[in-house]
Amino acid sequence: MTDTLIKNIRALEPGKGVLGDWLRIQQGRIAQIGTLGQTPPESAQVIDGGGRLLTPGLIDVHTHGVERFAYEAGPDQIVAAAQELGKYGTTCVLPTLYCLASPARLKVLEKLTGALALADQVCIPGFHLEGPFLALAGAGAETVSGDLGLLAELLAAAAGRVAAMSVSPEVSRILPIIERLCERGIVPFLTHTRAAVEQTQAAIDAGARHATHFYDVFPVPEETEPGVRPAGALEAILADPRCTVDFIADGVHVHPTAIKAALAAKGWRGVVLATDSNVGAGLPPGTYSTPVGGTVRIAAGDAARIHHPGSPLHGALAGSALTMDRGIGNLSAWLDLPESQVWAMGTSNPARLLGLNGKGTLYPGADADLVLWELNAGQPRAWRTWVGGRCTYEMQGTAP
Repeated sequence: MTDTLIKNIRALEPGKGVLGDWLRIQQGRIAQIGTLGQTPPESAQVIDGGGRLLTPGLIDVHTHGVERFAYEAGPDQIVAAAQELGKYGTTCVLPTLYCLASPARLKVLEKLTGALALADQVCIPGFHLEGPFLALAGAGAETVSGDLGLLAELLAAAAGRVAAMSVSPEVSRILPIIERLCERGIVPFLTHTRAAVEQTQAAIDAGARHATHFYDVFPVPEETEPGVRPAGALEAILADPRCTVDFIADGVHVHPTAIKAALAAKGWRGVVLATDSNVGAGLPPGTYSTPVGGTVRIAAGDAARIHHPGSPLHGALAGSALTMDRGIGNLSAWLDLPESQVWAMGTSNPARLLGLNGKGTLYPGADADLVLWELNAGQPRAWRTWVGGRCTYEMQGTAP
């Protein structure tokens, strides 16, 4: 693998700040970071960054697809989507799947798992299974009671390639599921829930310490007595310092004020950016067919919406049209935080959540999953992207 020197840059360590102005890659890892006044070593390949920002690659913990591709639709969709993610600065992703409880879907899961080794344009630690142990459906996810036998079948079908699973605290027999996930090193996410405080606290105590697409599909508990404000899963998660949360930062699914409220409770280390993206993410405004049937409408400043005139579902949300780079740009505009802390929400924070050692950092020895960014009015756009030291995306005209 080529020894590469990237010079004339601002190398930003998430949560800390700029570490230096050149970085060296060797054998797929970060070898050195140097500052002004230090002479860079001779290297086989030298790239002039033109003063651009260099960060670790973005990590998306919850995404169903991008552009015209849906991970659930087939192995070819996973491979094709992986080839597009570099342009958005995403170097690590958890393809998110649902509708997996039936035997027929277990066979599909086996086929999807076989595609992970072929999707080498991005790092895939494993799948995120959104369900089937959920209380509220939404987005077609299954809703079944906790079943350790079914869990074992799911994990076997995925050949151990499950990194996270979304569950709801109020599902019957869910605590043994959470405990088994933790035993297997799989991160339980809480979501799709109207659980009571006590149910949520029990799930947290069992090991579920993260909530995904927070606020979304977390209904407000019913007010049973005027003047008495109810509390539920959302409040229990915000109140527990052990818990982290992730948000769809598109300005549609969650108001920016809700993200600010979570920051006040969790601090910047406790908030993660996710997209929950689907077909249409990254595409210009228009109407697009999906590989699983139906069409979605993408409009500027909006989420993806079902496009089926005459249907009661016409205009309903069909997932997010967000990409990780756009999410970072939105957070930068909304939040009064240092840039290093904003970037941490898409890099070091999700890496820590998933236990991905060597990801989300620029320190020597870390994986060379890197993005060199152009910033236009605060909105980042990937200029070059590397995964394991291999360039996976170049903006047109950037070759040295």
